[in-house]
Amino acid sequence: MSHHWARIGERGTVAGMMLMVAIQRHLGRWPFRLVLWPVILWYFLVHTTARRASQSFLKRLYPQLEQRLFARWWHSYRHFLSFGEALMDKVEAWCGNIADHRLTGTGFEQFSATIESGRGGLILVAHHGNLDVVNALAERHAALDLTVMMHTRNARKFNSLLERVTGKPRPQVLEVGDITPATAQTLAERIHAGGYVVIAADRLPLAGERTQTLDFLGDRARFPEGPFQLAALLRCPLYALACVRDGDNFRIDFECIGDTQELPRRQRDTWIATAMQAHADHLAERVRRHPLQWFNFYPFWINDTGYSHDDTP
Repeated sequence: MSHHWARIGERGTVAGMMLMVAIQRHLGRWPFRLVLWPVILWYFLVHTTARRASQSFLKRLYPQLEQRLFARWWHSYRHFLSFGEALMDKVEAWCGNIADHRLTGTGFEQFSATIESGRGGLILVAHHGNLDVVNALAERHAALDLTVMMHTRNARKFNSLLERVTGKPRPQVLEVGDITPATAQTLAERIHAGGYVVIAADRLPLAGERTQTLDFLGDRARFPEGPFQLAALLRCPLYALACVRDGDNFRIDFECIGDTQELPRRQRDTWIATAMQAHADHLAERVRRHPLQWFNFYPFWINDTGYSHDDTP
């Protein structure tokens, strides 16, 4: 039975999500949490694949959990809770309710300076933390041409919720599975005109694309080559963008991790392999600092086998 992340169905209804959003917006964060806890507990108990994936991840960070069943389940439940809170942070970000003083780190200033330089690029992200906070910041740059490449078919309900609650459309989204040579040409034109393309670099393609097996958090996991092949093809700067909740604030990090403008064709394969492992290492460092904000609830590592088929939250 396949456990590819893109085939894991989206749970919940828009009506239920709207109710949760209404509780947070009108009653505050703590009433929302009181409702969230039992809802997440139900997800945690029912969805076996997500629960086991969470515990597999946590045991890699905390090997002692292998022999401590209660502690392992408690940490995993907190992991699920963090996911639930992150969904509401996304809504808060798109409603424009995150004040500037809650944005820490140097990422926002670096992001703004890069945009003002006029040179576009490819931005790598991962399912760690809350990138919708950063997406919402794009509204502060009226002339910014931002395209988000992502797989949307398993998150249509939540995407619909964001647009209904905020009354704002999300950035231009390009379905990853719909990439063609013509699409690649369009992306190249946008980047060379100063635009940016955002793409996740931590989830496998549905089919037909190459992957590499990398060291990640002390074990072997497959990562997609596609984002790095695209960077080599587009001959542009390559950036890494991250945003994590840090207490009541959000820490934003943005840095240039490579530039393929002068990359010789014969060195592409070597560059891709080196850049992929370096990116995986940097991601691992961020995950270790904020482990409960790792939101890949499916079998991630090569030896994650034996799960029963189920859906994640």
